[in-house]
Parts: sequence; C-alpha cells; structure tokens
Amino acid sequence: MENNHKFLLDLAKAKMPFGQFKNRSLIDLPEHYLVWFKNQGFPKGKLGQQMASVYELKLNGLEDIVLKIQRDFL
Repeated sequence: MENNHKFLLDLAKAKMPFGQFKNRSLIDLPEHYLVWFKNQGFPKGKLGQQMASVYELKLNGLEDIVLKIQRDFL
C-alpha cells in the first residue's frame, strides 16, 4: 500500500521532460498526446510507466485522484 501512495505522489509531481509539453505536469498532458504515445510506445523506464498510468487514469475518468493530490499535498 505504501508503494501505491509513493507512486501516486511521484506521479502528481512528475513533469514532461521534453517536447512541446516540456515542464507540463504529466496529468495535464492532452489525451491525444497520450494516445499517440500509447500507439507508438511509451518511453522506457519510470517516465513511460508514469505516462502509461496517466493514460489509464484518463481513459477511466480517474485523473481527479492525481489532481486532488496536487491540490492537497503539493
């Protein structure tokens, strides 16, 4: 359970490190951008895991979980 909390907190803090959305919070990336990465392949490593998670959260209408963490804890 502790790992899930840390993952969500790290996800709430994560920023896009490159491209046209550089420095934007991952949770704020446009859906079309995440869909493009889903089709092309997410980056390797932690960033890819985080982007895939954001994609799944948005797909299921759950991005408010991360947005609430940003509001309440950051």
